Amino acid sequence: MSMPPKIDETDRKILRALRADGRLTNLKLAEQVGLSPTPCWNRVKALEEAGVIEGYAALLNQKALGLPDTVMIEVTLEHHDDDTLARFGEEITRLPEVVEAFLVTGEYDYLIKVAVAGTEGYEEFLRKRLYKLRGVRHSRSTFVLRRLKHTPSVEP
Repeated sequence: MSMPPKIDETDRKILRALRADGRLTNLKLAEQVGLSPTPCWNRVKALEEAGVIEGYAALLNQKALGLPDTVMIEVTLEHHDDDTLARFGEEITRLPEVVEAFLVTGEYDYLIKVAVAGTEGYEEFLRKRLYKLRGVRHSRSTFVLRRLKHTPSVEP
């Protein structure tokens, strides 16, 4: 396992600026963080190569896409052998409604965040997607009433 890269305050400024606006040009980024363009570009490339910057993406509004509701689903599997866990993990990530999925400790095995269109969309997800996956013993769901915080990554 490699050591994490040393990140100084200038790197943190770059990361905060890109976190706020991943479409910044190198020139604008350099101006914001107080560097000339070439050293700024070199730092960004080094952060990308070190895996600190994993990638760039457009953030989509799920309500505008017709999926205004978020449901958190706790899933317990019948068995906990490596094959069952691996198969379920692969299958759950293929479902388009799944926004995030976590293998967790505690009373249940997975915590899954899904985007749906109301209770009808939720029921359809359960019946046509989740309950079709082999190995599901139990699920418990919670509708999100309001998202209080959403960030694309941790604060650098």
